[in-house]
Amino acid sequence: MENIEERTINAVKKVLPSVVSIVISKNMPKVKRMPFAPLFGPFGMPDQPDIDDDAMIPHEHNQHLGGNSQKIKIGGGSGFIVHPDGLVLTNKHVVFDPDSEYTIITEDEKEYHGRVISRDPINDVAVLKIDAKGLPPVRLGNSNKIELGQTVVAIGNALGLFSNSVSKGIISGLGRKISAAMGQGGEMEHLRNVLQTDVAINQGNSGGPLINLDGEVIGINTAIIFGAQNIGFALPINWAKTDLEDIIKHGRIIRPFIGLRYVMLNKELKERYDLPVDYGALVIKDHMPGSQAVVKDSPADKAGIRENDIVLEINDEKLTEKKELADIIQLANVGDELEMSVMRKDKTMKVKTVLEERK
Repeated sequence: MENIEERTINAVKKVLPSVVSIVISKNMPKVKRMPFAPLFGPFGMPDQPDIDDDAMIPHEHNQHLGGNSQKIKIGGGSGFIVHPDGLVLTNKHVVFDPDSEYTIITEDEKEYHGRVISRDPINDVAVLKIDAKGLPPVRLGNSNKIELGQTVVAIGNALGLFSNSVSKGIISGLGRKISAAMGQGGEMEHLRNVLQTDVAINQGNSGGPLINLDGEVIGINTAIIFGAQNIGFALPINWAKTDLEDIIKHGRIIRPFIGLRYVMLNKELKERYDLPVDYGALVIKDHMPGSQAVVKDSPADKAGIRENDIVLEINDEKLTEKKELADIIQLANVGDELEMSVMRKDKTMKVKTVLEERK
């Protein structure tokens, strides 16, 4: 019977040929060249230390392109092959900028142009395509079976410099919530039910695989807390499985859309703002300029939901901080009919709507 060291080595050998480095480049004016300026904004959580976006290691690549611009390497990330015909899975924040170019470098040091074919509108997942056949795909595990204390291994392009770096640790927490700034515009993405691990995840590891000792990918390394030790986060791989099924079947990632912004209520918010209930989703716009509480012509708008309404239940399921509105929408399908219990001032009413595809 293999000991844990032998299992770790064998697991890494299985996955390593499928791990890729992602080089992010951009044409930039010479006079505005900022070799140490980040492309992506930092990860962060309210009232907690900032989480550093580990996708960026600014580094200049002096390839003269003529005129007043040159191609600059502005970041590095990781990914892994999930289909022999060139599908590569990574984090959305690694390939967030539509104006950048992405070069995929495989374990045998071959370079390919990476074309982003889909970015998940909800989760921090993206899929790239490279022109290659017969590539070695990883084996995807079941992230629903992950347990606290389970041994895991991260593989990735550490610091954007050391490709195929390996680190080992355990699963430290399940069902965590973090918020991520996706770009310079301040757009935020809220990730729920992510995995916490003490594996050494360094800058550039974003998008790389988190594997179990059977050599199965169970997560996608996505973030670290800046200034903290041994606290990292990974997305459960089951989220990405649905995306891959959509890509193969429809050519795009399909996600249901309801069209409202909200804050989940609790006892503290109820008392602070003198609200009638301590549960449900309070419909309210965020701090971003031009933000709408209810998107015009969306399913929520068609159902008659207004700003400051409180959505109490969806299909008779009570909304709480542990069971958010977004959790229910994420598990639903485009075309599903929802019945919502909505409180407006001191009255409660029932409304229905049909989920549409998020564009």
